[in-house]
Amino acid sequence: MHVCFIRLMRGMVAAVLLTTTSAWAGSDKGLTPPATYTQECGSCHLAFPPNLLPKASWQRVMNGLDKHYGSDASLDVATQKQIDAWLQTHGGQGKRAREEPPQDRITRSAWFERKHREVSAATFKRASIKSPANCTACHRDAAQGDFEEDRVRIPK
Repeated sequence: MHVCFIRLMRGMVAAVLLTTTSAWAGSDKGLTPPATYTQECGSCHLAFPPNLLPKASWQRVMNGLDKHYGSDASLDVATQKQIDAWLQTHGGQGKRAREEPPQDRITRSAWFERKHREVSAATFKRASIKSPANCTACHRDAAQGDFEEDRVRIPK
């Protein structure tokens, strides 16, 4: 009886872990952004998966492209509308969308800080990383929305 109970509990725990892990990490895998998003946003930084910010944050980012974190990233009206519509369709929902991070910065969100709490400030300043916003330095498949912890490689 005791062995059966332990097996049942192990199975239930494994099922919960598999469900929550795939829902958290893989919600943007396989999502193909419009070419304009990849071209316009990806020409300066990773074209961040839209689920990393709440929709309201994306709205403010898109409405402030003329002063986009210190740069003028203005777009023509049609391109801006296309990208904005895509971000509003696929923007963050669920746990990550409960808070709008300060300055609408992904790296200032509570979930980001929690996920990276073991990475020191000095590590983020390494020449090979430069900034916490440089996702691809450690997450090689970040452009495909893959941020799985077991594939993180922190460069020296």
